[in-house]
Amino acid sequence: MRILILSQYFPPETGAPQNRLFELAIRLKSRGHEVFVLTAMPNYPSMKVFEGYRGKLFLREKLEGLEVMRSAIYASKNSGLFHRLLNYFSFVFTSFFVGLFAKRFDFIMCESPPLFLGWTAVLLSKLKRMRLIFNVSDLWPESAEKLGLVSNKIALGMSYTLEAWIYRNSFIITGQTQGIVKDISSRFKGRRTYWLPNGVDTKRYDPQSIRLDWRKSAGFSQDQFLLLYAGILGHAQGLTVLLEAAKKLGETNVQFVLLGEGPEKEELKYRAQWMELKNVHFLPGVPRDKMKEIVAGVDAAVVPLRKLDLFKGAIPSKIFENLAMEKPIFLGVEGEAKELFIDQANAGWFFEPENADALASAVQNALKDPARVAQCGQNGRRFVIEHFDRDTIVERFDDYLNKFDQ
Repeated sequence: MRILILSQYFPPETGAPQNRLFELAIRLKSRGHEVFVLTAMPNYPSMKVFEGYRGKLFLREKLEGLEVMRSAIYASKNSGLFHRLLNYFSFVFTSFFVGLFAKRFDFIMCESPPLFLGWTAVLLSKLKRMRLIFNVSDLWPESAEKLGLVSNKIALGMSYTLEAWIYRNSFIITGQTQGIVKDISSRFKGRRTYWLPNGVDTKRYDPQSIRLDWRKSAGFSQDQFLLLYAGILGHAQGLTVLLEAAKKLGETNVQFVLLGEGPEKEELKYRAQWMELKNVHFLPGVPRDKMKEIVAGVDAAVVPLRKLDLFKGAIPSKIFENLAMEKPIFLGVEGEAKELFIDQANAGWFFEPENADALASAVQNALKDPARVAQCGQNGRRFVIEHFDRDTIVERFDDYLNKFDQ
């Protein structure tokens, strides 16, 4: 098969969709498929085009043997609506022209969000007679509406219309969680859907193969209990709960490490300073190959989201790497994630989203029972090996696509 992956986000950028799509592409290629990636000049999360890519309209390169075609994108640190739309639509247009002159593929797989990229995907699929796989990792515009990021009724109406048009023109709609798949299936009867979960390379994220020197080099002692949040510092995560819990745990040896970038980072740093929190540490984002050493050096991870019905079908990607490294999680996500990783896997502790008392209490319980901390970590690794190993996920997806290529 010949497969074109269309995504605004891709390495050398760091982040969940970048890592997930890269791992998918590499594995599909290793299974004998011809895989190309059409993406933007790297700019996320700094919103500044990376050195070596600036001033270029188009570029073709190889990443670990993977063919990557890049087109220009407007990037600005200004987070206003106008600049965000320019960011999205600049790539919509430039990617369309690059795709138009590229060769024909059997499948074009488009990553959403951003939803607007669906325009490019649908048009290219029709003009070049390719079957469209529309991969939904977050339900837009529903998420934007419920998070209060977009409130204009006209804009929302147009976005919902665009969403429906894209789904009607998709050959397959893949969803990153079962909740996303169920939502789409219930609203768009008769559409072909497939659950394509996120996962982890359990061979790469192996606690037995990592040198444990990050903790010392970062200035933390062995007697401190390190709780890691690694990922986007954004609106959806509700990260003030970590600061409030840190305040309540101030007399203990618990240290909160917030690693990453995002629109809420400066506000969170200001709050932490105002609250005089000595046990909260902000670290910059790191390249993908450095994360496993950091995860190996902490004691547990905290995974929060805001308390919204919307997130009951969410599975934050940061869960997988931590569990693969035998790190238990403190999970502040209701619904599907809780059912899988707390109820079934017994891989950590659940706390009510945005409830700092509940998070602080869960951490205190863990401090009293080191044996359970270790057991939850072991349970988590077993669970992701069995259910969320990337090799197995791609093998199943490949078998599914082959049914339509005969």
